Amino acid sequence: HRLFLSATPHNGHSNSFSSLLEILDPQRFCRGVPVKGKKLLEDVMVRRLKEDLRQLGDSGFPKRVVKQIDIEGLPQDAPELQLSALLDGYRRVREAELAGESKRVQAAGMILITGLQQRLLSSIVAFARTLRVHRKTMAKQRLVVVKPKPPSESLFRPFATAVDGDDDRADLDPAELAREEDEQVESATEAAYAKPANPEVEKLLERMTEIAETARGKPDARVKRLIAWIRERMLTGAAWTGIRVLIFTEYEATLTYLRDCLDTAFAGTDRPEQRIALYRGSTSQPEREEIKRAFNTDPAKHPLRILLCTDAAREGINLQTHCADLFHFDVPWNPTRMEQRNGRIDRKLQPQSEVRCHYFVYAQRPEDRILKALVRKTETIKRELGNLAQVVEVKLTDALGRGGISRDSIDALEREIGSANADTDAAETVNEELEASRDRREELGEQIDLLRTRLSESSNWINLKEIDFRAAISSALGLVGGAALAPEGDAYRFPALDGKAGGDPSWAETIDFLRTPRERGQPFWDWRRESAIRPIVFSDPGTMADDVVHLHLEHPVVKRLLGRFIAQGFVHQDLSRACHAQSSDPIPRVILLGRLCLYGAGAARLHEEIIAIAARWIRPENRKEPLKPYEEKAQAKALDLLEEALAKGVQPNNPNIMAQLQATGPGDVADLLPHLEKRGAELAEDAEKMLAARGLDEAGKMREILLSQKKRIGDTAALKRELLLTDFLEGERQQLEADKTHWGKRLLGIDKELETEPERIRDVYDVKARRVEPVGLAYLWPSSG
Repeated sequence: HRLFLSATPHNGHSNSFSSLLEILDPQRFCRGVPVKGKKLLEDVMVRRLKEDLRQLGDSGFPKRVVKQIDIEGLPQDAPELQLSALLDGYRRVREAELAGESKRVQAAGMILITGLQQRLLSSIVAFARTLRVHRKTMAKQRLVVVKPKPPSESLFRPFATAVDGDDDRADLDPAELAREEDEQVESATEAAYAKPANPEVEKLLERMTEIAETARGKPDARVKRLIAWIRERMLTGAAWTGIRVLIFTEYEATLTYLRDCLDTAFAGTDRPEQRIALYRGSTSQPEREEIKRAFNTDPAKHPLRILLCTDAAREGINLQTHCADLFHFDVPWNPTRMEQRNGRIDRKLQPQSEVRCHYFVYAQRPEDRILKALVRKTETIKRELGNLAQVVEVKLTDALGRGGISRDSIDALEREIGSANADTDAAETVNEELEASRDRREELGEQIDLLRTRLSESSNWINLKEIDFRAAISSALGLVGGAALAPEGDAYRFPALDGKAGGDPSWAETIDFLRTPRERGQPFWDWRRESAIRPIVFSDPGTMADDVVHLHLEHPVVKRLLGRFIAQGFVHQDLSRACHAQSSDPIPRVILLGRLCLYGAGAARLHEEIIAIAARWIRPENRKEPLKPYEEKAQAKALDLLEEALAKGVQPNNPNIMAQLQATGPGDVADLLPHLEKRGAELAEDAEKMLAARGLDEAGKMREILLSQKKRIGDTAALKRELLLTDFLEGERQQLEADKTHWGKRLLGIDKELETEPERIRDVYDVKARRVEPVGLAYLWPSSG
């Protein structure tokens, strides 16, 4: 077993695992993996299961296509191009000014420029807003006679990283988040400008402000291409098609800008106010659930088509049910973020065979060469390692975080990104992991084959066929006064049983499991009154759509129906059900069906099966002795004929034969019942042996589990005793002492359980009572008769 550790950068600082690494012995948990003490944090953690399954041909995963959308042919005075050039000029001037300053002031200056560049590459709106705060702070500084001491770098470092779901800022509402970012920009500006800005800086800032403020409310080239894509694929005139799209951006200002542009562009379409939703960090949990449900609902039943997200939605959310297209409106500098965004639609139960992940590139903007290099590297790492290597990711982030993308060093930065690899120690770990992944893939293939075999064996053993399951449900519905299932396309319509049409009101809560999900804030009684019963299916639809309900043996509706169906066998003390079926065989037959039940303590039903005794039917006046059961081979043929006849459902219509068989039924049961009881006793003995063997097997496994748990606790306690000899804070020492006390109590409890639990499990499978009773009589009458 391997223990995987990782550290998530938080507000620009990596969490330290030093204290944890002092506790853990790496070789204890990572046998066979070369690790060196605290270097464990820097080793590459590879998660290959998804890629292994793809290569083994698992059709549940789609093919991912990364599509680059090139934007070219723009005039040289396009705001996106002008601002990038001016910002690079601002960088060069500032680098010259900062050359003689302290490292802290230099770092603040580069963080400020990097943050401005990240926002410009996201949207002019995000850039303009940050630029205003930057200039406003500079203006305030000129009026201060005595400069305050610049704040610590830790106060403004979060400005250089976009907010995601792991950030403390993620839950802030947009206004609070904007205020906090303003404070961070102010802190960075105050720290970066130890001296007043020179006229050249002021001139560059003035020109950038003029262009940004003029362009900030207008759709840029990416927005126009996005709108064109939506019009081409998602609209037919003013009507929306069933296609959905997911759009990611890093910044709140860009999110709002996109919403405004799309609202304006599609104002004249059908129900425009219901077509776009926002998913941000401040979205409440109930709202998130409502958005997820709406986005995963059949497009024919919900108008939502476009979901705009910040990186708060990049993890832990399934959006693949009706969406196979994703846009990165801006390319994140952290490769993991891009990979996690793609994972919202590139995941299991994606009904489409292909998903498309789009991103934009300005052909005339030099900085976009680095964005292209980042995307290429992300895909290379994913393809070669199955997931992003942490060491490589850190190197990529550091390469960009040193000061963003400088046009003077684009060639070198592009080469650095392309050649970024793990260091020697981590590379060895990667190679070993890749070798291990090949072995694991073979093992995984064997496990999949084994599971397929077990699934087939289980299906054969249970012998649950869809046609029989469906027939049983329809029969049970008849017993409770409902109509049979009716076909409805590829599904079946379930009848109303909840009192709306004079049915049993007690079914209302059970039928609720078949209704469409209740919307947030919808009154319960309104939901129950207005929500329709969804169609049902008997096979896994293979998607996350909720427009149908998959009925299975553990579904509450099925359990109640089959419980009622099975209970009919105990309603009467005598046989009261018989059927007359038409057979293609020329010989008339009679079959007595019975039920064998074995009960354990507390009347728990341990085993149940239907048994049958078949015989050739002879008219009573021609019988010289009671009916005799067939031998095994002939009996099997009789049962096959019965199944065939019941499946055809042809009812004989000769009233004379029906009257004769009804008259002879009691006598036929009397002739065959002793044989049924004898057969039941034989099967009961076999079943009891199987139950006893199962009890012994499970008792042995429970003993192994308890012994394994005892050993692990003992090993851990011994390790903790050694740690108590080292230096720890008082709170940590108290926790270790409390753990030690708890483990001692648990070890005593395990010793007692080793004596009692195996015996208790064996007793569970001890048969206390048997019951054999007739439940049905069937006559097979020749069709020629």
